[in-house]
Amino acid sequence: MVFGKSTSHLLSICNVFSFHLADEQVVYMAIVGSFPFNSFLSGVLSCVGTAVLAVCLRIQVNKENKEFKDLPPERAFADFVLCNLVLHLVIMNFLG
Repeated sequence: MVFGKSTSHLLSICNVFSFHLADEQVVYMAIVGSFPFNSFLSGVLSCVGTAVLAVCLRIQVNKENKEFKDLPPERAFADFVLCNLVLHLVIMNFLG
């Protein structure tokens, strides 16, 4: 089974999004550094939290997963957006 051929377009977008977040964090730290540690820690937690939520979205919209077969993709995406909103409000609160 080849990953690219067996993976739907929506799941591929979730994968690219997760990897892109990690790449941006590494590049930012290489350029700017980690001097204000709260900012750096917030960036890392935001990146990791969003990637975890994207993986959860990927699991929920996967057609081969029988556990979430009754959950429409629109509902899964709405949950993803709401959880991201809460995550980033907590991150902004941590920044001060």
